[in-house]
Amino acid sequence: MQPIPDYALSVSEQLKSLTESGALSADAAQMEVAGRLDRILADLKQRRPATKSSALGWMFAQRRRKQAPIPGLYVHGSVGRGKTMLMDLFFKLAPIEKKRRAHFHEFMADVHSRIHAHRMKLKAGETRQADPVPPVAAALMAEAELLCFDEFSVTDIADAMILARLFTELFSKGCILVATSNVEPDNLYRDGLNRGLFLPFVTLLKQNVDVVTLDSPTDYRLEKIGQLPVYLSPLGEAADKGMDAAWAFLAAGRPEAPTEIALKGRSIHVSRSIGRMARFTFADLCEQPLGAPDFLKIAARFDTVFVDHVPLLSAARRNETKRFIILIDALYDQSVRLFASAAAEPEGLLTERKGTEGFEFDRTVSRLFEMRSSDYLELHRQKRADS
Repeated sequence: MQPIPDYALSVSEQLKSLTESGALSADAAQMEVAGRLDRILADLKQRRPATKSSALGWMFAQRRRKQAPIPGLYVHGSVGRGKTMLMDLFFKLAPIEKKRRAHFHEFMADVHSRIHAHRMKLKAGETRQADPVPPVAAALMAEAELLCFDEFSVTDIADAMILARLFTELFSKGCILVATSNVEPDNLYRDGLNRGLFLPFVTLLKQNVDVVTLDSPTDYRLEKIGQLPVYLSPLGEAADKGMDAAWAFLAAGRPEAPTEIALKGRSIHVSRSIGRMARFTFADLCEQPLGAPDFLKIAARFDTVFVDHVPLLSAARRNETKRFIILIDALYDQSVRLFASAAAEPEGLLTERKGTEGFEFDRTVSRLFEMRSSDYLELHRQKRADS
């Protein structure tokens, strides 16, 4: 994507400029969503407080904030339609200092960590507040009044059970939520355990955000696929040799060694690592009791990850499928370079599209394709150069 011109003051203007330059194709559906995002930008600009020299300006700004909450936006649609690109443009323009953009799983891992820390303080007698949710919500709001979530999805019961209480607090304090997702709000956590307890969050969400569908006719991600030998299929001797050759090439003669990654009083064992490169089997990562915090830690520690022997997935491997979805989300979000050997091409890995995993796996397929593209690998190189 080409640099955004300085004169572009709205998402719509940026999108138009990128289209006129030839960097993007004209897309009416994307332009409609851009207009919805511009509404939020306009509201944010209107509510910004006056300068510190104006005490009355500050006072009236605070009153406006309480009286007129700004509705957020929930954009859902098929994979590869430009949701993330629009979020990029919006987040850069948002005229607010306290803003946060995160993958949903990363955000929830942070929430659970804060709740755990609060409970430890309660146990140690350092606080009398028994309910951790209000202080955690207050701390989150102090850091970010605008929350932007890429690929909003709920697959974990612990997340599902806390979302209504957490966002009741956040929305009451003026939090603005902008999120992208593959599914409409009514299909979040579909077929999840005790889903009835989750439904109040869906109601709360729809009360505080506008919901819009992005259904562009083109899957732009599929256009980016490069002929890069980073995904080897089917499984067999040829795939194993290809993975070994790539590992040896990147190792450049350096010896490999096991390592441990510390995480909340325990550790994640990595049997094969070289610098910021690690190699796992599917069984190492997805047949063990690991979750989003583990995968996020791996993605932060390594910039290149090899995953050998990804099998066909089905209802009989539901837990493994869920872990694989979260793993790919974590690696993708951190621009980690992925080398994988698998039983089938991405669209053929999940043999039965049922329930939440069926919806979620469409995103995984899209990301596995994009992680093979030259654009993604360029992003990986840029991040590595900056670190």
